[in-house]
Amino acid sequence: MSDIARAEPRLFQTLKSALSTPWTITIAAPLVVLLVDPSGFTPTVAFASRAFVGTLPFILFAVVTIAWLKAAGAESIVAEAFKGRENRMIVLAALLGGLAPFCSCEVIPFIAGLLALGAPLSAVMAFWLSSPLIDPPTLLITAGALGWPYAVGKALAAVGLGLFGGFILKYVLKAGAFSDPLRARKTGGGCKPNPLSGRPAWRFWREDNRRETFRLQFLDNAAFLVKWLALAYVLEALLVRYVPASLIAGAVGGEGIVPIAVAALVGMPAYLNSYVAPPLLAGLIGQGMSAGAAMAFMIAGAVSSIPAMAAVWSLVRAPVFAAYLGIGVLGAILSGLVFQMFV
Repeated sequence: MSDIARAEPRLFQTLKSALSTPWTITIAAPLVVLLVDPSGFTPTVAFASRAFVGTLPFILFAVVTIAWLKAAGAESIVAEAFKGRENRMIVLAALLGGLAPFCSCEVIPFIAGLLALGAPLSAVMAFWLSSPLIDPPTLLITAGALGWPYAVGKALAAVGLGLFGGFILKYVLKAGAFSDPLRARKTGGGCKPNPLSGRPAWRFWREDNRRETFRLQFLDNAAFLVKWLALAYVLEALLVRYVPASLIAGAVGGEGIVPIAVAALVGMPAYLNSYVAPPLLAGLIGQGMSAGAAMAFMIAGAVSSIPAMAAVWSLVRAPVFAAYLGIGVLGAILSGLVFQMFV
């Protein structure tokens, strides 16, 4: 009897895990459409399939790029940004944040190691703000879903936000704020890279362990991107078909700061990762969302994504975390306003 009792929670947990995956929603959503609106099933599936197939070249290139960076050990280049004078560190951290080939679990030990070696919090903040906004896969996925103006605009916004936040924190710290910014932490454990030493080996195929790293990273990132983009394009198809364009245009359409600010404030709690957001925004733009509002939504959503916030919260105290979010939403609004002017 006790064995049955123990098996029931395990079965429940297994079912819960299976039903909470992106694939569950990706498959279930069209089936729900088939039940409640049979005429919408074929157009929904066709829309999502065309969009996904159109993005496949970008997915392939992105997966190869990130696997190459990981196999080569490119983290050591990022670590070089945190050496030298503070202003130089802030600039390089903002520039390199978008190139860092880290998964969410690797950012925390990477930054923890840099802080332990004395890297200034201002440069770390610049890296934190720019890193979740853009990376090689995100750049290509954004270009595939929204076009290169949005991809380049987001990359420039990532660097600009990193610089903005890094220099703000530098002068705030000099003024005496955040006298004890870091949480007490334990060292060791976790899935951490060794980014503080060594040189990249760009010809990774010469070493067996690096070839294996490339293979594993290729498979892992391919599975990750396919999973989330399949979900994103299904959601975009549902959005375009069932959400009235007038509703979107009324909230985040038109010129001026109001729709941009609304999009940033909505994007902050949306918690969409950078792979899901571009396809959804493509649907919203088609429904009347302004270009500036779309950019503000992307920036705010990336800054407030769960992995990005977890990396910051795990290492700094609440006032610094609040500063991170505040700078993020302000930077998202400013990025949207600038992007609106040039598009």
